[in-house]
Amino acid sequence: MKFKTNGLIIKEQNIGEQDKLVTVLSDSHGVIRAFVRRAKNIKSPKCASTGLLCYSELSVFENKGTYSIDEAHSIEMFIKLRNNVKNMSLAQYFCELCIHLCPKEQDSSDYLRLILNALHLLAHNKKDPLLLKACVEMRLLSLCGYMPDLVMCDECGVYESQSMTFVPKTGKLFCDTCSAQKGVRGIAAPKSVITALRHTVYSDSDKLFSFSLSEESLRLLNTLSESYLSAITEKDFLTLQFFKMMDDQSM
Repeated sequence: MKFKTNGLIIKEQNIGEQDKLVTVLSDSHGVIRAFVRRAKNIKSPKCASTGLLCYSELSVFENKGTYSIDEAHSIEMFIKLRNNVKNMSLAQYFCELCIHLCPKEQDSSDYLRLILNALHLLAHNKKDPLLLKACVEMRLLSLCGYMPDLVMCDECGVYESQSMTFVPKTGKLFCDTCSAQKGVRGIAAPKSVITALRHTVYSDSDKLFSFSLSEESLRLLNTLSESYLSAITEKDFLTLQFFKMMDDQSM
């Protein structure tokens, strides 16, 4: 079976002297692994268009669960990302998240749109990398079916208080009064950060990145999103550790 799809290359691996194996986040088939023959030949149009972080129109052949890319034409290559090590490391973290969280063998257009928008903003320095990171982490988890319950305090039902405690293990919120009375163990955050956390989960996709916070608040938001991601996935992401090292050096 042969089909055409648009997809982002989220991983590449050399196979022999001329070929490579790529992992693609495609809009129609989710995450697939496909062979690309003669992809390392610089004269081949498949050379650049199947490189890491290249968004391309792909012609894919599938046979008994094995995929190969016959043709590839680049749409966006996100070249500017390669000029900034910190931004590039965050982009690679997004790719690793996709490999772990995005579905296979099914429509993934919402996932692809999320990552492409984040990469565009990152490549053109239009949003703080920490804001993009928290949004991608929380929205990816929500798309995967792990949306936290941030509507109100899980104990008394109040919508907001001066501060609220987020419990990463359960994805629930508690107001400051209930947190103190029940001895809730979680991460306390002020109203502004809780509002931003809710935004990353509940906002329309076209408004997802449309907010701002101080650097201190952004770092707290990232603590919340990272803690929730860790509780859900129970996985250490090596690309995340590298990004955090780059972020520490840039402070």
